Amino acid sequence: MDDKLSIKINIGAKYYPMRINRREEEIIRKAAKIINDKLTQYQNKYADRDSFDLLAMTSLQYVKQLLECEQKNDVSLLNEELKQINEELEYYIEKNK
Repeated sequence: MDDKLSIKINIGAKYYPMRINRREEEIIRKAAKIINDKLTQYQNKYADRDSFDLLAMTSLQYVKQLLECEQKNDVSLLNEELKQINEELEYYIEKNK
């Protein structure tokens, strides 16, 4: 049985096709929702900024949280979520150069 799944993830009103392990689907969808929720907050607060700026601000927010958790030695779950978010952001940045 193929343990891979093809999905489309929406981040910042764009869809990104992904081929993932089935066991990762829930966390990837959750990560995308968290990113989109934070983007919406920033869009409401900073309406004059472009999508790239908002993604950068979102990245900074979550990396800050990661560093704070690392200081507390409580990073296992957050680290995995941030790894997924980082992969999505790297893909977005490379695609939009």
